Amino acid sequence: MKHLVSWNVNGIRAIVKKGFIESVRAMQPDVLCLQETKAAKEETLSALELLPEYKSYANSSKARKGYSGTAILSKEDPLHVTYDMGIEEFDQEGRVIAAEFSTYFVVTVYTPNSGSELARLDYRQTWDDAFREYLLWLNRRKPVIVCGDFNVAHQPIDLSRPKENYNKSAGYMQQEIDGFSKLLDAGFTDTFRHLYPDTIKFSYWNQVIFGREKNIGWRIDHFLTPPKLLPLVKDALIYNEYHGSDHCPVGLKIELN
Repeated sequence: MKHLVSWNVNGIRAIVKKGFIESVRAMQPDVLCLQETKAAKEETLSALELLPEYKSYANSSKARKGYSGTAILSKEDPLHVTYDMGIEEFDQEGRVIAAEFSTYFVVTVYTPNSGSELARLDYRQTWDDAFREYLLWLNRRKPVIVCGDFNVAHQPIDLSRPKENYNKSAGYMQQEIDGFSKLLDAGFTDTFRHLYPDTIKFSYWNQVIFGREKNIGWRIDHFLTPPKLLPLVKDALIYNEYHGSDHCPVGLKIELN
């Protein structure tokens, strides 16, 4: 049984001071995927030296310092690790890492946010199309487990105030919902919603409005699997008990070699 965890840490250097190492050791993931590390590659790898039991791989933004960024930590050495999608337009912000193992890929993603004024909504739509094609290309070689902050609540059950936010707020625009739907239609399954169709649980809370304290939140962090792996999924988890970021970790337990 493999235990995979994904966590938008909202700054790796900041969360290390907020019990991050203890939280990771309590969860004991085999693979840990991080988003929004907000640090240069060397800074991220330096912070992750506090977890020497893992091999660490980091990707960082080339366009803006201290922005975006992803990382993958694995107890088992991957066969191969690649960074970005090979498309210059989408490869400037360190948003994608793929780790190849013997029978599967793990891909972590920090999907672009459309922004408070929706200035990047068009960019986000083209990103969604490119990322879906990238996953399908990988999936032709080996099954892909993809996880991360997808920056979209897919259904009304996935956020506290769907009516107030629909087509007004980044993360719940119809174009973003459609982008996620196309990913599911392409064969990927939202593992948490598959196992828990009626459960209301969130993975992100706006700190400005004290969303976590009031449990006014969004479920925008996901683990997706293709049909070949779905029968092997044993549980999908949202770890609300772990703090340190405006997101909490999400997890997947799956029977893999």
